[in-house]
Amino acid sequence: MSKSHLTKLSLRALLWAPLAVACSTPPTAYYTEPWVRPSLDVQNEIDANALRLPWTHGRERVELVGWFVKVGKPAFPALLKLSQDPRRDVAKAANDALCAANKKHCEKDDVRLVSALQALPWPGEEHVELQLERARALLLLGDRSMLPHIIGGLEHERLLIRSLCAQYLYDETGERFGYEPGESAAERAHAIERWNDWWAICSTPNRAFAQADVGS
Repeated sequence: MSKSHLTKLSLRALLWAPLAVACSTPPTAYYTEPWVRPSLDVQNEIDANALRLPWTHGRERVELVGWFVKVGKPAFPALLKLSQDPRRDVAKAANDALCAANKKHCEKDDVRLVSALQALPWPGEEHVELQLERARALLLLGDRSMLPHIIGGLEHERLLIRSLCAQYLYDETGERFGYEPGESAAERAHAIERWNDWWAICSTPNRAFAQADVGS
């Protein structure tokens, strides 16, 4: 092979090399259903912080939740996985990040996160706190389908569960109907009946949510 031919091949290789590198380099971010996939560096950071979140507390956890909210939709797969953690505080942190990020980054009619949460396996009866946490997350996203589950929790034998249910209902509706978690079962019964009546009215087809008034 002639020297001139080798020179031409070398020049051609130099010219094609940058193009080959450019074609093989993945884009910074691209869309894939149902979420935006981040760059490799960002994905590595998401994975690292997802591993770290269960072992954080106090201000450190609050700051980490804020970081996930800022990252937004690319972090949803990792947060959905964390939302199934058997530790309620970890699941709550993940759900808080999901709901806040969804509100910040998604359009009002974007129901993909609701669908993703609904598709997750429902926690077993031995994980009642996780059931309530999942129901609360759906409430924050506008899905009231689990409200009967929360109302049912007002009768739970554990004070913590009753208190959580009462707080979640109050956060959603601004109502208490005289319910006090620490009272006896007999004292709580009337308030629970009012909650059940309230839900019966709210869930009636063609009845506006705001028209539910069973306070009397």
